[in-house]
Amino acid sequence: MSKMGRTMSWPGIIRLGLVQAALGAIVVLTTSTINRVMVVELGLLAILPGFLVGLHYAIQISRPRMGYGADAGRRCTPWIIGGMAVLALGGVMAALSVALMAQYLVPGIILAVLAFVMIGLGVGASGTTLLTLMAKQVAPARRAGAATLVWVMMIMGFILTATIAGAFLEPFSLLRLIIVTSIVSGLAFGLAVLAIMGLEKTPDHEAMAVADHSQNQSSAQTSFRAALIEIWGEPKARLFTLFVFLSMLAYSAQDLILEPFAGMIFGYSPGQSTQLAGLQHSGVLLGMALVGVAGSFAVIRRWLPTSVFMMAGCVLSALALLGLVMAAMIGSDWPLVPTVFFLGFANGLFAVAAIGTMMALASEGRAEREGTRMGLWGAAQAIAFGLGGFIGTAGVDLMRFFFADPALSYAVVFAAEAFLFLLAAGLALRVKGMMAAKGAGESVSRPSPAMPAKAPSVPLFSMEGS
Repeated sequence: MSKMGRTMSWPGIIRLGLVQAALGAIVVLTTSTINRVMVVELGLLAILPGFLVGLHYAIQISRPRMGYGADAGRRCTPWIIGGMAVLALGGVMAALSVALMAQYLVPGIILAVLAFVMIGLGVGASGTTLLTLMAKQVAPARRAGAATLVWVMMIMGFILTATIAGAFLEPFSLLRLIIVTSIVSGLAFGLAVLAIMGLEKTPDHEAMAVADHSQNQSSAQTSFRAALIEIWGEPKARLFTLFVFLSMLAYSAQDLILEPFAGMIFGYSPGQSTQLAGLQHSGVLLGMALVGVAGSFAVIRRWLPTSVFMMAGCVLSALALLGLVMAAMIGSDWPLVPTVFFLGFANGLFAVAAIGTMMALASEGRAEREGTRMGLWGAAQAIAFGLGGFIGTAGVDLMRFFFADPALSYAVVFAAEAFLFLLAAGLALRVKGMMAAKGAGESVSRPSPAMPAKAPSVPLFSMEGS
């Protein structure tokens, strides 16, 4: 897609935000609420939802290939609509599988495996190509603001879905879970289709012919494997990939155990723990807004560039997790709600700053590689989320073999996650130094925007998600 295609208006960018919000609405139910029901209501080992969510991230290893396809000039709209259709169907099947597990465990698990494979394919296809569409059709001057707006709309989708769905899940029953999930999935798919249809711009026939000739020649010269190796050879891209992996590993390790922790240690109901997840996303939104506002003023930007927020967010996330360690040790007397909100706020700080860095780095190096770079970072995030979710849940199960008190098991895992965030802060410092040494002005990523938050449960680039 040529540069002449970079003409997307602000109303068009808002429509992309609606697609992203629809994607997040389905994911937040499948990776948070359904996970909690398996562990608390059905009494299954936490490793089962950990495996399922890890599986859906493992499937997303295909993200770089999808991004490479977009780089080669393929249309993004069919990928986005098709991905959303698969995602919506997978969400409904996930709810059905939980109900089936209550009566027939093995068939229910088999259906859940199929459902989460579909969720992974849907998120990978729609999330990666949506980001690629932004990179290719949004003018460079609008990219930072566009990423901020789209991600904020996604977080708002998380908040609204978690809050409203949480209310409709009371009083809880498996039938109610199926009905609520089906309605959310159907509405989300319909919204995404209406928002994306006719949005993607195509060059005129003559320009398309020239572009196709150029892209075919480029494809003949550079295969997908060669393009990926080429990008991995770029020092900044490689270091940033490692940062994304480690920070997302730290983040995702707490993602799948937070709601079960609230239910088991603090006695929260399914609706209450779902609303707690919504509160965490509210904190994410506040953290993102703070970075966005600070980045709008040149004086603040000079003293507090985005890389500072990236490091600070990792450090504060570690402190918030230590707060959860205290919550596990002290119990109901500890202020859990403010602690979870602060964790979301800290996650928002590092997430938005990391996306700002991503947008600055996506166009560096060889041209027409935006999709492949975003796919690489999305795959790094997906692998980290898969491993983190599995390690976090397996860690809780393993610790319960050593400690009679389940609260102590959660405390040990939260402490390990805090240590990982401190390691990620060290990598963020190296990224900052490399960008400064190479002159990659941080002002490029200034008002910027948007990472995973829960996505992820939602990946930052899901966008899932960013």
